[in-house]
Amino acid sequence: MILKSDGEYVSTHVEFACSTFKQALGLMFRKNIPEGYALVFVMKKSRKVSLHMLFVNFAIGVIFLDEDKKIVKISQLRPWAGLCSSGTKVKYIIETSREIPEKADLHVGDMLSFKSEC
Repeated sequence: MILKSDGEYVSTHVEFACSTFKQALGLMFRKNIPEGYALVFVMKKSRKVSLHMLFVNFAIGVIFLDEDKKIVKISQLRPWAGLCSSGTKVKYIIETSREIPEKADLHVGDMLSFKSEC
């Protein structure tokens, strides 16, 4: 599960993308994602990253985190045509349903906590 620093839940069902293959696949080819779901990309080392929405059939929310799990950027991507860049070096990327960042009242500078399974 992913929690805000105040202990409030962000996501209750979390999957980790640790390998290069899992990260390249991301949410492609899925029909949808369950409520409360998050896919967490764990980079081997912090780096700038770009994401695309090719073969993703639904809008998503993307949360970029630094090594301390502090939010450095939040984006919303459209199906098939969305593109974005982290803009700075990140260690973690969370892909979730489009409404989660707003619903959880997330902002740049907020700290998140989760136990990495990589």
